[in-house]
Parts: sequence; structure tokens; C-alpha cells
Amino acid sequence: MRFRPCIDIHNGKVKQIIGGSLRDEQDEAAENFVSEQTADFYAKLYRRDGLCGGHIILLNPPSSEYYARTRQQALLALRAYPGGLQVGGGITPENAGEYLEAGASHVIVTSYVFREGQIQLENLRRLKETVGKKHLVLDLSCRKREGEYYIVTDRWQKFTQIKLTFSVLSQLADSCDEFLVHAVDVEGKASGIEDDVARLLGSWGKIPVTYAGGVGSMEDVKRLEELGRGRLDVTIGSALDLFGGCIKYEDMVYYGIERS
Repeated sequence: MRFRPCIDIHNGKVKQIIGGSLRDEQDEAAENFVSEQTADFYAKLYRRDGLCGGHIILLNPPSSEYYARTRQQALLALRAYPGGLQVGGGITPENAGEYLEAGASHVIVTSYVFREGQIQLENLRRLKETVGKKHLVLDLSCRKREGEYYIVTDRWQKFTQIKLTFSVLSQLADSCDEFLVHAVDVEGKASGIEDDVARLLGSWGKIPVTYAGGVGSMEDVKRLEELGRGRLDVTIGSALDLFGGCIKYEDMVYYGIERS
């Protein structure tokens, strides 16, 4: 297990939010933490401590009045840590190259590939051809409905008809380098991980997978490692002391190095 750091940007500021509260209308979200630092501050910190493979997420859509500021912050972070961070949020074949040129190791994609509730294989093929498999991460963030976990899009607001299953993971694995999976129902709540999501992802384990959502203590980290059979990496947001939480950043740096 490796610790993958994060930089979430909303309305031009580094924030930690409750994932399920995000709304494009009026750019609303329930905030856990709003940083006084710019995004490159965190990128430089992660670079100093040798933490790679973390992700930057733009939480405003391109239609937002805040999008330009959010994008500017993302580019600042990428340029501060070339090759060390991934970036997601509104990625398409048209803009992916710009983020890679700015220093992103990978682009993270959901909505472009999952549209109208289905997997758009032609879009996936085009994206793979544009950036290359080794630079592509698919975000399979999910929410529970009627006892099943479904992939969600558009900043976690829209359900697709695609269930998170072994067969879907295997189908998509040939087209990307990694998966990122937010358990959205607990994202930002620091209330404990989604055991079923961790167990499913850990039981599959064919390409790297980063789990996010609900981690609130070191006990949760250890439980994720157990349920994920040591195959899952972890990202922590609201619970990290960098963002006002109780888990020490230094402990996670040590934890990641010791178990990488």
C-alpha cells in the first residue's frame, strides 16, 4: 500500500469537501476545510517528501465562473512537481495534452468515457490513442443504489447504469494504467471506509487502484490494507492534519514509504 496525496480545487481554492454535497448549480459544496495556501504549496511539499502518484482534482465544470481560477491552480501545482502528480476534472482529448505538457504524469477521466449512462468505447479509444495507455487513469468513483455500487459522473452527481464489478474492471483495465475510486457516499466524512468497495477492489487487483473515501483514522488505513489485501493505495483528504484533520501527514509519509 502506498499513500497517494491529493489536491482538490474548488472555486479557485484548495479545499476538502463532502463529496456527495457537490452541486454545479451556484458552485455549491459543504466545506470541511479551505486552505490559505495555493495549490503549488502542497505540490512542493509532496515533492520534497518523495510522494508520487497523487492526484489533483478540478471540482468546477468548464461552465463555472470559477473554472479559470481552478484550472490556474491546477497548472501551478503540476509545474511545481513535474511528473509527480495526476490531474482530473473535465479531461478530454482536446485538453489532455496541455495538462501532460504542464507536468502531469497521468490524466484522470470519468465523464468523457461514461456518458448517457453507458461506457462510450469510441471515446475511450480516442482518449487512449491521444494520451497513451500509460498516461491514462480511469476514475470509477461509485455510489450505492439499491444495494449495488454504480459508477457516477459529473463530479459525482449523476448515476450511470454501470455497476462496479469484476467484469467492468477487467474490461477497462486494458485501456488504462490505473484506476481511482472514490467511495462517494463517505467521501469527506472521515466516518470509516466503505468495506464492500475496498473488499471488491482488493479481490480483483490486476492493475494499480487508489481508494479514496471515509478514512478517518490510522485504524481505517490498516483496515483498508487488510480488506484490500495490500493491493490498494490510499488517498486521505479531510482527515489529514494538512487539511484540518487528526491523521498526521508525517505518519502517512512514513507509512507509505515503509509499505510501498
